[in-house]
Amino acid sequence: MYLDPISFVQPDDDPLDIRMDNVFKAVFTKNTPESTGALSNLVSALIGRNLIVMSILANEPAIDDVHDRQVRFDISCKAEDGELINVEMSLNPDKDEPVRLEFYTAKLFIGQDIRGKDKSFEDLKQTYQIAIMAKERFFTDENFFHAFEYYDPKNQLSLNGRTQIITLELAKVNGIVEKATEEMSISERWAVYFEYLTDRQKRGKINEILKEEGGIAMASQVLMTISRDEKERARLLSEYKGAVDTQSKIVNAKKEIARSLLKDNMPLEFIQKHTNLDIETIKGL
Repeated sequence: MYLDPISFVQPDDDPLDIRMDNVFKAVFTKNTPESTGALSNLVSALIGRNLIVMSILANEPAIDDVHDRQVRFDISCKAEDGELINVEMSLNPDKDEPVRLEFYTAKLFIGQDIRGKDKSFEDLKQTYQIAIMAKERFFTDENFFHAFEYYDPKNQLSLNGRTQIITLELAKVNGIVEKATEEMSISERWAVYFEYLTDRQKRGKINEILKEEGGIAMASQVLMTISRDEKERARLLSEYKGAVDTQSKIVNAKKEIARSLLKDNMPLEFIQKHTNLDIETIKGL
């Protein structure tokens, strides 16, 4: 396999953190073979079978639009056989993340058009909602990868439907990084790449992964090109700063509301419900 030298991370490199939502989207939505190939490889690794992403669906402002941004950036795409996939990088998932993922999975699934005399439910395509959780542990077990589907736990029977929610928790890969690269699964290699790309102590491991996995090497080629472009780098960092500043203002506003409610002796559960802050944060105000 030919590997463009630009893909490698050099000792003095300072790559942008691909866990930053807008950097993640910039890497995987550029109209280049490397970007599309990397996205196809990532999705295939998490779904568990090979597929080719054929198109990116415009569900958000273009990546060059620095206005009207959200903190979370989705990549909605369609595979060559019509399967629908939504991929997102989530920095700090909220406590209502499971319900949120379920909601958007349902929206993606029912957004398919099966009207017409020659259409039936059999024409509905498989739909995947993929969430990569970057900073915080979310589920209580030690597994970094989960694939959820409709399931009857009492009778241990799957519905065998056509929707699936896939999560990847990067905070749980600290043990995986110590494995030999050749012993890692593709999903483990992707997780280690996301989590340790900016760790200078792990540069050797990252470059080993790039040698072994062509899809990750393509993602790295796009990322390193962006990181070494001063104008593009400054734009992405400025955009991310704006998004984080906006989010911080929202959280601070919620805290002010919570403080006011505390002064009025409102119950903690009531304050939590109306501010979406966790109980410990409210107690600390």
